[in-house]
Amino acid sequence: MTGKTVTRVQLSEAVYQEMGLSRNESADLVELVLSEIGKSLVGGETVKISSFGSFYVREKGQRIGRNPKTGEEVPILPRRVLVFRPSHVLKDRINGVSIDSASTDGSSAAADS
Repeated sequence: MTGKTVTRVQLSEAVYQEMGLSRNESADLVELVLSEIGKSLVGGETVKISSFGSFYVREKGQRIGRNPKTGEEVPILPRRVLVFRPSHVLKDRINGVSIDSASTDGSSAAADS
């Protein structure tokens, strides 16, 4: 998977290559997983994916913002926002830290946060 954005088609193709399902079955599987994640988040549930991270919905209250162009104060209405919190495993993989070296050098990933 190359490029800056991973698409549904690329995910389906990866499932097809790795699992040996047909392309249609792979696309259906990806759609099903994404649909279930979406339904859970709309329902206010937290979605935790082991060794990857957690998605959850957070309530933001009303506040006063400012139009940067005019300086005019504008009320920002209360809303719900989607938040992703990566797991320590994913953070370590992104930073090139192997799991073996992270667990044997005596330091913890939490100390870096």
